[in-house]
Amino acid sequence: MTTDLRYPIGRLERPTAFSDTSRSAAVAAIASTPAALRRSVHGLNNSQIDTPYRPEGWTVRQLVHHLADSHLNAYVRTRLALTEDNPTIKPYDETLWAELADAKAAPIESSLQMLESMHERWVLLINSMEPAHFSRTMNHPERGPMTLDLTIETYAWHGKHHVAHVTALRKREGW
Repeated sequence: MTTDLRYPIGRLERPTAFSDTSRSAAVAAIASTPAALRRSVHGLNNSQIDTPYRPEGWTVRQLVHHLADSHLNAYVRTRLALTEDNPTIKPYDETLWAELADAKAAPIESSLQMLESMHERWVLLINSMEPAHFSRTMNHPERGPMTLDLTIETYAWHGKHHVAHVTALRKREGW
């Protein structure tokens, strides 16, 4: 753990080598993200859900909606990489997405349900992949080529990262 409120589990360390063991751990983390997020927000009232997880950070509500938005994009990108040759993916401004009306006001239940359903399909898709599929690439205009191995590792970290934002806030606030 770190004392930097932005990175409660530390910054993402991009692995350079992947193994069956690391893939299995990443898939397990992706599979467990929806339930971990649901547990982290369980029992919070609207005032608490509208509390920023850190000074100048998103509210818990925005964070929950961000996870659904971000992981939906990752799921679609996974499908593109499996069906096209090195597709160029469309980046988006997550900060602006978090400022849209639905991210700031919609009940979190819709994004919790979306994350659960989408992760169920995403994990099924990942588990159906052949070993060679993990080296398939997509081209991110800002980050360059990304393998599916790296994508899966990144989103395994991403889910834990944001769940830790909520659990750290709850601990600091005594909720």
